[in-house]
Amino acid sequence: MGKRQLLFIRNVFLFTFTAFGGAQAHLALLLKYFVKNIRFISEEDLLELNALAQVLPGPASTQTLVGIAYKVGGLKLSIITFLIWILPSAAMMTFAAISFARLDQKEKFSEILEYIQPIALGIVAYGAFNLAKRVLHSQLTIFLAISAAIVTLVLRTAYVFPLAILLGGMISSAIGTPTEESTIRLNLFSKINPRKLTYFFGVLLFLAMLGAIINRTSPFSLPIRLFENFYRNGIVIFGGGQVLVPLMFTEFVQEKGYLSASRFLSGFALQQALPGPTFSFTSYLGALSMRNFGSDVMGQILGGIVGVIGINLPGLILVLFIVPFWQDLKKITRIKYSLTGINAVSVGFILAAFILLLMPIALNAMAIIIMVVTFLILNYTRISTPFIVLAGILLGYFL
Repeated sequence: MGKRQLLFIRNVFLFTFTAFGGAQAHLALLLKYFVKNIRFISEEDLLELNALAQVLPGPASTQTLVGIAYKVGGLKLSIITFLIWILPSAAMMTFAAISFARLDQKEKFSEILEYIQPIALGIVAYGAFNLAKRVLHSQLTIFLAISAAIVTLVLRTAYVFPLAILLGGMISSAIGTPTEESTIRLNLFSKINPRKLTYFFGVLLFLAMLGAIINRTSPFSLPIRLFENFYRNGIVIFGGGQVLVPLMFTEFVQEKGYLSASRFLSGFALQQALPGPTFSFTSYLGALSMRNFGSDVMGQILGGIVGVIGINLPGLILVLFIVPFWQDLKKITRIKYSLTGINAVSVGFILAAFILLLMPIALNAMAIIIMVVTFLILNYTRISTPFIVLAGILLGYFL
């Protein structure tokens, strides 16, 4: 490995331990570490990779970082970069889940995190508000968002998400794309290597099919079922880490009862206080889902690994296969118009999740005040999420 690649890995470590605040804040740090400090790629290339990550399902920051690594050092450096990026936060969230499961028996953990749950609701509300401001600019997008929220609230099943995302993308693409785009699209696809497309779709479909088969034929194998759950959700998550909330809550709390709503909210808030990818929240969910599997701690560690790998694998496969022919693919405006509908549907998911998560606190005046204050602080000040979460933990500990 050359000097340039070693410098790149050093900067990946620096980025990993300073990347607070979600995908938008991460982009500024990516510019700092990989364009301005040392010019690994151009600013234009970085912004194009970030645009690609917004188009694809999966974790935007992770996909952008892995795409940079692929351009700098190929597949090997991309895998090393991916592991450096996800492992620290995933390990911390797995440890939090193990601690939660053990300390919760003494009711101490719940007391410390008393104020964390309404803070998490405030964070979800802020994420929904900001995504809505960026996405809901027409009657069609507002209609798609409201429809997705209503369908989610009525059906309350994990299978509503892929169907709603597919329909939202198809509707916005059909209505928004100019008719002259059809011929351009055919010409562009003729430039794309069909063998790469075959590999790309083949790997995704094979893993999805394998997970579904194992899920049905081995109903008592919880780790395999969890991997299928996380992998399936990883295929349909558009719009950043905040979209994790409705998908994960519906499937893991409401539908399957792997953990309670309070544990779910506490873990989500804790993740906001850590650097690294928001998708590491899944290692917390996986660890808590496996708390009664096999030997206590080892089962939870396995759950943490299954969660973070399962949710990230589809996005990792997508970005590594698409980056080589992104120059042609990015010109297809039908993709851009479908993304408008997909993002609108994602806003509806988050709105539905907020309503569902709000129900348990009902008329608790203190919780509602903390939630509203959290939203206002995030929206009108420059105080970042980790400081608010840490303040909530300290209040729970001392009061």
